[in-house]
Amino acid sequence: MFETFFKKIGIKKLSFSKKKSNSFLGVDMGSSAIKVVQLKKEKGVAVLETYGEMALGPMAGVEIGQATNLSDKQISTALINLVNESKVNVDQCGVSIPVRSSLVFDMEVPKVIPEQLKKIIPIEARRYIPVPISEVVLDWRIIPKQEFSNNENDIKDTRPAAKSLNTKTKKPDSLDKLKIFVVAIHKNAMEKYQRIIKNAKLDLNFLEIEIFSTIRSVVNQNIGTVVILDIGSSVTKAYIVEYGVVKDSHVINKGSQDISLAISRAMGITIEEAEKKKREIGLNGDGDSIKVSDIVSANLKYIFIEVNKIMRNYQVKYNKNIGELIFTGGGAVIKGLPAFASSSLEINSKVADPFNKIKNPAFLDDVLKEIGPEFAVAVGLALRGLED
Repeated sequence: MFETFFKKIGIKKLSFSKKKSNSFLGVDMGSSAIKVVQLKKEKGVAVLETYGEMALGPMAGVEIGQATNLSDKQISTALINLVNESKVNVDQCGVSIPVRSSLVFDMEVPKVIPEQLKKIIPIEARRYIPVPISEVVLDWRIIPKQEFSNNENDIKDTRPAAKSLNTKTKKPDSLDKLKIFVVAIHKNAMEKYQRIIKNAKLDLNFLEIEIFSTIRSVVNQNIGTVVILDIGSSVTKAYIVEYGVVKDSHVINKGSQDISLAISRAMGITIEEAEKKKREIGLNGDGDSIKVSDIVSANLKYIFIEVNKIMRNYQVKYNKNIGELIFTGGGAVIKGLPAFASSSLEINSKVADPFNKIKNPAFLDDVLKEIGPEFAVAVGLALRGLED
């Protein structure tokens, strides 16, 4: 069910599909850096061809690791340079859309025939969207009603047969409703990314909300409920995902650059030096380096307090346990993070390893495992490009 449902998540209305080669490029444009991953399909297996990252800070006159607000032209220039330096040799690409440019939610509507559903959903969606419906592009999918047994690999479809839907003899209840997963993207955001890619001389194949790319690259099939914690430069995004379906999403206004800035101010060092200490010492400091760990710990505790609230609210609402927490994003490379999170949140925690899903040269294993969390979105985009 995971794969069947998940393959439908991509927003087909945003597709600009052309005939492709066996290679595909995933492009993740964040606020502090751009990442690219080029994969090819070889005997049915995804193979890494090249990857690269370019910090955007220097183009904005700030230090590496800090969030920026560059013009479309500047981002296109950075992407061109990154593509050249990474020796990318394919034009067709998929691009991520950040959560801040989209709205993801689920809602219930009456059970009707598909033709009527197309009319009902835009009307009902207006209640959830804070801008005129004419300013967004909508896509939606019906969330299957599933009953998960104690063995999470056994999934039983409990949807009623068509003959049981006689509303004249049956009181309306939740079985007379369809749960719809809805994605709304502002048209301005779509146009922005189309311009950037066009100016970078690449062919845009599709746009995709970043969380869907992340799920594809870091969540295994038949895994129940997990939390994905994406620690970005300026914000942290928390997603609760159940069998590949996004059940809840939140943005926490603290990111990895806040940790680096705190270290920089406290120790009187540059942000670049602070960034290095954050990554290399992290939460494992002792002796002279314990100060770094104390600063990292204090900032992470703020994030974890919010995450704990999100998890508890979900558990109360759905009466379900969350099995695992997966870290992605640049902030996920902090030393000692999984152990600290497991202790603080009382949940099994791990750092994402998206390159584990693809074939790559053995001598790169250690490097790719270390940088993997930062490339989760780009890997997921490239994987979808090979699947389509």
